[in-house]
Amino acid sequence: MTENIITDEVVVLVDESINSNATRQTKSVQLKVKKERKKRSRAWNHFRSFVDEERNKKSMCKHCGADYFADSGKNGTTSMLTHMLTCPKMPRIVDKNQTQIGFKTAQGGDTDDVVVVSWKFEQEQCRRALCRMVIVDELPFKFVEKEGFRNFMKVTQPHFKIPSRTTVTRDCFKLFDAEKQKLKRSFGEAQQRVSLTTDTWTSLQRINYMCITAHWIDKEWMMHKRIINFCQVSSHRGEDMANEISKCLRDWGLDKNFTITVDNASSNDVTVKELSKIFTKRGTNFMNGEHLHVRCMAHILNLVVQDGLKVSAASIERVRKAVKYIRLSPARCKRFHECAEDVDINCKKSLCLDVSTRWNSTYLMLNRAIEFENVFSSYVDRDIGLLHYLQFVEDEDGTAAGALSSDDWNNVKKVADFLQIFYDLTREVSGSQYVTSNLHFLKICEVSCYLKKLIVSEDDTDDLLGKIAKNMREKFDKYWGTPNKMNKMIFISCVLDPRHKFVSVGFALQMMFGKEKGLVLEHEVRGYMDLMFGEYVKSLSKDKDSHHSSFLSSSSFEKFSSLPSSSDSTVQSIGSLGSFMVDLMKHKAGNATIVKTELQKYLGEENEVETKNFNILSWWKINSPRFPILAEMARNVLAISISSVASECAFSTGGRILDSFRSSLTPKLVQTLVCLQDWIRSESRHVSVEEDIDVLEQDLANTSILDD
Repeated sequence: MTENIITDEVVVLVDESINSNATRQTKSVQLKVKKERKKRSRAWNHFRSFVDEERNKKSMCKHCGADYFADSGKNGTTSMLTHMLTCPKMPRIVDKNQTQIGFKTAQGGDTDDVVVVSWKFEQEQCRRALCRMVIVDELPFKFVEKEGFRNFMKVTQPHFKIPSRTTVTRDCFKLFDAEKQKLKRSFGEAQQRVSLTTDTWTSLQRINYMCITAHWIDKEWMMHKRIINFCQVSSHRGEDMANEISKCLRDWGLDKNFTITVDNASSNDVTVKELSKIFTKRGTNFMNGEHLHVRCMAHILNLVVQDGLKVSAASIERVRKAVKYIRLSPARCKRFHECAEDVDINCKKSLCLDVSTRWNSTYLMLNRAIEFENVFSSYVDRDIGLLHYLQFVEDEDGTAAGALSSDDWNNVKKVADFLQIFYDLTREVSGSQYVTSNLHFLKICEVSCYLKKLIVSEDDTDDLLGKIAKNMREKFDKYWGTPNKMNKMIFISCVLDPRHKFVSVGFALQMMFGKEKGLVLEHEVRGYMDLMFGEYVKSLSKDKDSHHSSFLSSSSFEKFSSLPSSSDSTVQSIGSLGSFMVDLMKHKAGNATIVKTELQKYLGEENEVETKNFNILSWWKINSPRFPILAEMARNVLAISISSVASECAFSTGGRILDSFRSSLTPKLVQTLVCLQDWIRSESRHVSVEEDIDVLEQDLANTSILDD
């Protein structure tokens, strides 16, 4: 007889053989370990099995410690599943495959406006979101392995398997490739020219990087800016920079380039010349690159202001030394705040000290010091050391600043008001999410007239500002003193603004260069405008697949088509009388009324009224069916960025420095993170960060970040 005794752990096989004589009995006992079957119930995610003292199989809740009988043959898992519904310490149980209902803030609405949406957990989607968070918030990759983050995810989404830092890095590269392909497809579909800006950065290891940004206006007349490369460069030689830019453009398939905006480094002149040669060889250099080189207006303004502040202004130096003295000691800062409370001044603000490469920090320093003017007078009574420091401690040039007086405060107020004009102007022209090219020439003219006014009034009213203006004018004339130093696009972009056209351009030219010369220059600009319009007519006529081809009527071409070629068929049909017919055609053309071109119609209409909320891109979107060729011109010209840097860098003459985290990464990873951050932020950025730079600068002043 064979008997099988089965348990969860062992199988006991007893084989008894008894012979007929019952004289011989054998027993063999064989123990076999049974393979433990897999627990499939979801209850075991929250319970662990054990055997009690009486050898009963049980399970214990991992959260509250409650235990239940758990013999698979007798009890099952029903009691455990029931407990999971009532356990007070059980985390929220969600089937990751179950679609759920959630709430989401309505797009474009208030924060209180929510809509009901369906939601389902997806591991890959969560990984992508984690990757984007690391990129946008500039988090180190080891963040995902930190204990705090893991505990947070355990509570909020236990189903999410947190990837390692290596996996997140790989996810970043995958996301970069996917987003790059998406952006390349959009460039290919648009088939339009893009304008570029370049800027240089340096890591803490002294590795040089070049940032290349593309600017364009799409078919829906929306302004776009994307960083298309952040690459390591071996040197700042113009030829090397040009080759890197050319290589980048080939990689992106961008063969139609309109302008490139760079700062005033001499190597950039070589860079643009080399690029022009490359584009000419490819046959894509529009109008032989006459307007390819655009100088960064923000950089020139910065140089102009810096030269103005080189004038030795004793009043500014006294304020600077007074601020420095107080900030050198925590005890002095505390005493200064006590004085502020005594005279009812908001002591939550603190003094800020300027730095040599950021003239806007001088503006912020003076503005803040002016708010505390009465506090300085009170402080001197409590700390005689300030007076001694001003009168006797010498600067690097061996002179002492001297005590602060009422005249000094009057002077710094004038300088602060003066600097505010250029502070606001720099912010305005440094935006990248709105059109700035139409402002270029008018703002240059505005600065010119203002400096001229200060210089003329120097002997009569204000000697300090007059001297500053003289120094600034010298630098101003170096870059904008004559029309041939300016890119012709700064005039064309103003003409393509329906509020200005040639009315504003002609007036501004006369204000800058005098009436007689201004009229001559206006005539030259009109000629260049006609020439450029003709180039667009020819370019669009060749592209028969372009959606503009249906708009290219005979009136668009009339001014730019050659008369003899239009009468070739007539000449051939009448043989020897052809010369007479040519003369006849010329005579008829001379006496007929020529149909106006788009350009003539546009310039002939009244200017749009200047309003606060006027949107130049919306105007061209509405009127593009009326002026299809001019609209294509405007799409390219208005996309030009007149600043090569964002406004948070526009006030500085120093180079841009990568932070310590990015400096520690490989160049390939740096490029991936910088580009992806720009692309991701651009997707949801309705208002440019640059437009809020005044808030950022105010925060700098409030928190006293502008250190010695």
